[in-house]
Amino acid sequence: MRTPLIVANWKMNKGLNDAQQYGQELLPILAGYTGVEVVVCPPFTSLTLMNQIFRGSEIKLGAQNLFWEMKGAYTGEISPAMLVDAGCTYVILGHSERRQIMGENDAIINRKVRAALDVALIPILCVGETLQERENNRAREVVKDQLTRDLKNITFAPQGLVIAYEPVWAIGTGVNASSDDAQEMIGFIRSYLAKLYDQELADSVRILYGGSVKEENIAEFMSEVDVDGALVGGASLQANSFAGIVRFK
Repeated sequence: MRTPLIVANWKMNKGLNDAQQYGQELLPILAGYTGVEVVVCPPFTSLTLMNQIFRGSEIKLGAQNLFWEMKGAYTGEISPAMLVDAGCTYVILGHSERRQIMGENDAIINRKVRAALDVALIPILCVGETLQERENNRAREVVKDQLTRDLKNITFAPQGLVIAYEPVWAIGTGVNASSDDAQEMIGFIRSYLAKLYDQELADSVRILYGGSVKEENIAEFMSEVDVDGALVGGASLQANSFAGIVRFK
């Protein structure tokens, strides 16, 4: 049985004061709520603060990125070991904004996945196609290629990796894929993981949907057999809104 996982990705939003207020609002709303794993991924500058706020609760902390070396002359980068020190359990890797805006390719993402696993950080590996790729009937091909390259020569336990399917055309646009679209691709991802590894692992890995997820549509996505949770962007920036998504049942 795969435990549902709901992840808040704040992206480049919230200073320390706003982050503290958010954490203090979220904790009582979710206190005692069980059956769903919750992860909050703030900017690097708020990680230590949020770790202090969430300490003793069931809410876990994640980062939005990392560098693949543990230390060294890499100005402006954050190492996996630093994220562990800050209290992180998860890290988002391969997000479409990193791929498209920052120019990260699959070789870079592969190195980052390896580095995360080396310190027992759980990667939330993002894959997904653009609108043009979907319209050209290449969606499966693109996602398959991303998975192949991003996981090249990598072994992991099922609980050590999360996949997030994020159709690029549905991120921050207000246009979301239908639950049928999400199930079709996430089902394909699970079947491809079985080919890359084995069926037991594929059945155990949690696969999330990400793309304009909100309170109004989360239950529909979560009703699909292969959708195990959500990677939430804009709708995660308000504690009440995010809590509403977490409490989808």
